[in-house]
Amino acid sequence: MEQQVLPLLEAAGIDCELVRNKQRRLIFDSTTQPYEFILAKGPDVTTFLERGAADVGIVGSDILVEHQSTQYELLDLGVGECQFVLASTPDFDPQAPQRKIIGTKYPLITKRYFDRLGQDVEIIKIEGSVELAPLTGLADAIVDITETGTTLRENNLQIYDYLQPVSTRLVVNRLALKQQQTAIYDLVDRLAAVVAPKESAK
Repeated sequence: MEQQVLPLLEAAGIDCELVRNKQRRLIFDSTTQPYEFILAKGPDVTTFLERGAADVGIVGSDILVEHQSTQYELLDLGVGECQFVLASTPDFDPQAPQRKIIGTKYPLITKRYFDRLGQDVEIIKIEGSVELAPLTGLADAIVDITETGTTLRENNLQIYDYLQPVSTRLVVNRLALKQQQTAIYDLVDRLAAVVAPKESAK
């Protein structure tokens, strides 16, 4: 995500030189502009925002939904686009009547999907390579994110259903938006001007 977002920030006139030359640092206070950059793992971005440790976050919509973020989502950056899918081995039968075991990193999104289908399933949360679950017999199928489907195909898994699309979003802490409305909307407008031509070109 960092590699996809930095060009957008730079096109919006934000100097990202410190981040590009980060070495092992995770936090950067710019001396030329009113921004401090924090590099954090996706699931932690919502925590930084919820606790007020950051004013603006850039994170995947998958994490916002799974973590039930209550902060303001102001812009779809149109990068990091992928898709939630239901996948398994070729012998999997999604219509089979028995209670299924589903492996996933996203138990809430998975539960909502199967609730909509009216199916009661057992959900196993997996932090690592979700693709292993149906291959080892740990689960009947998985719900995961895929961009091209290549990893699934390489592991002899096939897609049985598409759940919802995923993309990278700009999210703002509610209190920060009240306190720094002008600065935040200036940033959003500059990024929106960069994103709009990309979207219209698709």
